[in-house]
Amino acid sequence: MIPAMMKIEDTALVLEGGGLRGVFTCGVLDCFMDHGIRFPFAVGVSAGACNGLSYMSGQRGRAKASNIDLMDEYHYVGFRYLLTQGCIMDFKLLFEDFPEKIIPYDYDAYFSNPDRFVMVTTNCLTGQAEYMEEKSDPGRVMDIVRASSSLPFVSRITYVDGIPMLDGGIADSVPVEYAFSQGYDRMVVVLTRNRGYRKKDSAMPLSKIIYRKYPLLQKALSERNSLYNKTMDMIESLEEEGRIIVIRPQKPVEVGRMEKDTARLSALYDEGYAVASAVLPQIRRIEWIRNNQE
Repeated sequence: MIPAMMKIEDTALVLEGGGLRGVFTCGVLDCFMDHGIRFPFAVGVSAGACNGLSYMSGQRGRAKASNIDLMDEYHYVGFRYLLTQGCIMDFKLLFEDFPEKIIPYDYDAYFSNPDRFVMVTTNCLTGQAEYMEEKSDPGRVMDIVRASSSLPFVSRITYVDGIPMLDGGIADSVPVEYAFSQGYDRMVVVLTRNRGYRKKDSAMPLSKIIYRKYPLLQKALSERNSLYNKTMDMIESLEEEGRIIVIRPQKPVEVGRMEKDTARLSALYDEGYAVASAVLPQIRRIEWIRNNQE
């Protein structure tokens, strides 16, 4: 039976990236679809953008299939792809064969969905985040999500509208402030790391060689970890104030960004589904409060 849809009005959904740690998000979004939970606005970064697209088209289980179920069959993660495609993942498979043939993406459903979906990229020329939307051109949709997922150092630069772009997580890993700027004072934030996780400072000497043409991108890369940690500080503070709901893994994540172990991936997916299920009453209460304030 198809669940009755509940749109959580005036509330944003924010999806962090994290490579294959994003299977946690797959579990969360499948839970939302199973219970008819929708949002008028969603913003996703990197893997969050990829998984968010399947959520926005209503294709329950599609993200799980591409991230877990088809991993053993297609083996799309490996250094051999750096030699053949310039990326550590088989981007041709992920952004051409998967959406066009293997697990077709329902563009019609996505384009007809009235809810906004923003995908975050990093502009290599400015070092700043770009917040991009597309609801009519399939090719441009894939260009944007490919750019949002193009990890620095292990992926080629991707061009969108002729502009060189990379992974959105460089400039804005968790775009909570952007969601606020769009008028959303309430939000549900899906993270792929446990509470308290912070990144260590790390030098990136290779950026001066690999990205010598893009000095502002070099600067963004050097500041990335510090910016991420400040964002986590803000998120935890907002959570303590009761202003946002955060869904995250409950313990340190053992799944790596380029994880190939499908048992580990499945366990993290299941955790995402379980944590989201436990939070559903809180999310539904947002809508109850809104209705009683009108």
